[in-house]
Amino acid sequence: MIVSVAALPASPADCECDVLVVGSGAGGLSAAVASAKRGMRTIVAEKASHFGGTTAWAGGWIWVPCNPIAEAAGVPDSPEQARLYLSQRLESQYEPELVDAYIEAGPRMVAEYMRDTDVQFESGGFIFPDYFPETPGALPGGGRSRSLRPVAFDGRQLCAATLRKLQPMLPQLTLGGGMLLGSLVEMRHFINAARSLQSAIFVARKSARYALDRLLHGRDMSLVNGLALVARHASTLDRLGVPIWVNAPATQLVSEGGRVTGAWIEHNGTQVQVRARRGVVLACGGFPNDEARKRRYYSHVAAGGSHYAVAPPSCTGDGLNLGEAAGGGVVEGRPWNCLFMPVSRLPDAKTRPAAFPHIWDRSKPGFIAVTPRGERFVNEATSYMQFGQAMVRAAQGGSDVRAWLLCDAQAIRHFGLGIVRPMLPLRQHLRSGYLRRGDTIEELARAIGVPPQTLAQTVTEYNADASRGIDRRFAKGEDAFSRFQGDPTVHPNPTMAPLKKGPFYAVEIFCGDFGTFTGLRANAHAQVLKVGGDEPIPGLYAAGNDMAIMMGSHSVGGGITIGPAMVFGYIAGCHLAAQVDQAVAPAAAA
Repeated sequence: MIVSVAALPASPADCECDVLVVGSGAGGLSAAVASAKRGMRTIVAEKASHFGGTTAWAGGWIWVPCNPIAEAAGVPDSPEQARLYLSQRLESQYEPELVDAYIEAGPRMVAEYMRDTDVQFESGGFIFPDYFPETPGALPGGGRSRSLRPVAFDGRQLCAATLRKLQPMLPQLTLGGGMLLGSLVEMRHFINAARSLQSAIFVARKSARYALDRLLHGRDMSLVNGLALVARHASTLDRLGVPIWVNAPATQLVSEGGRVTGAWIEHNGTQVQVRARRGVVLACGGFPNDEARKRRYYSHVAAGGSHYAVAPPSCTGDGLNLGEAAGGGVVEGRPWNCLFMPVSRLPDAKTRPAAFPHIWDRSKPGFIAVTPRGERFVNEATSYMQFGQAMVRAAQGGSDVRAWLLCDAQAIRHFGLGIVRPMLPLRQHLRSGYLRRGDTIEELARAIGVPPQTLAQTVTEYNADASRGIDRRFAKGEDAFSRFQGDPTVHPNPTMAPLKKGPFYAVEIFCGDFGTFTGLRANAHAQVLKVGGDEPIPGLYAAGNDMAIMMGSHSVGGGITIGPAMVFGYIAGCHLAAQVDQAVAPAAAA
């Protein structure tokens, strides 16, 4: 018996639906929304105790060329321009069919969701430049951007049961262990609170609202960034009658006659079968915590080095394993297999993962990054993907992929450093060993185990460049993206200032990631392809980081993981809804 949408169980039980989505990040939730909107009885099954995956911890931006918000604002863009940019950046990894599907479906997805669902986006002022703004076809920000962010969402609009299952934010990604900041403007208000009456008033109001939310609801209800994106999908799914099961990992796919027709779901130690008439979408979040695949795909891990993912512990490659067991193939041979992210390790952290992603601090004036040899190795204001790649290269094929992020007293007081917040006491971080200090550069070098003479020379050379606003080594601040990352109040180069006011501080940073790139081979309909060929496995789709990202090994703009995740999730949901049931196909053909 087919269970009606209204009667679909709120927790795993043997049942039948049209579409089963395994995983609840942006890709899975987008697939669920697209299929349910088209009348498909849809179920989302999530392995973890909360839904939202890595998306809930991310910025939530999506990179969508020619999107309708930009078009309405008169932003000059075209499919041809986007293809030119991608072809220049992806080079041999450029796949025309996937790129064309993305560029065609992305604007359609944004328009449909903006019109018919709670999933809403805004431009953020079109400030986010493409990561390589000098490349032909790129948009440089400053009013010309392809990146959109989710509109903030009031958590009170979710039903109590859904809110309880919503992924909590990692404490290290918040202020005070729970307050969420949704934009650069808000961050700058907190940074400037001691110097600006306007900022002080903003901070006081936001802090008061947060305190009330914690008192009444136990969490910040002003949901922003990736958490807002997840909550907006969940609100839409609630209205469409789509249940989101948690604590419900898929352990095996079910096939009949070569077609995937469902999956076995484990719940409280009991296996239940869910039959999916149209098919299954794998969207389990890639393999950031699959140690075997990390050793296979990361040379520094294979050599014995460390790698720390900023992803829920539940993301262990389940989707890839299920897809391969069903006959699908994983893309091989890519030089880079994840979205690299420099991270610092939090000592004695009670949360997992115990890593802090260094997204903004390293690009601010008064900061430099050095190898264990005491030498600079990268433009600190570049994208985190390029920064991570530079860390791996600097290790020269070895396992010791790490660096130190340095700043002076003025910079740490104004911008903070990693988990160290601006204007707050440093004692606990010095005591834990997370933060190192030296009254002079040579003393700091000894504290971090770096050759003092080399580090002193590195800082002296950098300071000479910074005083003129020109980075002769790595061209820091010379492109639109680097400048966007800096502090606009600093001139002539918003990313550079000398390290001159002691004491000096440092945090050790390691190689990590914010998601994996290598996944199941899929076609332009998001159908998983059989290993070694281009024939799709009937009834099996992939989205998010379970699908080999169409960007190859490249990060080209703000939102290049969540953007493709949502778009190909949308494509999968639409394609599933458009399939003709096998039972009626002969009659239809007749």
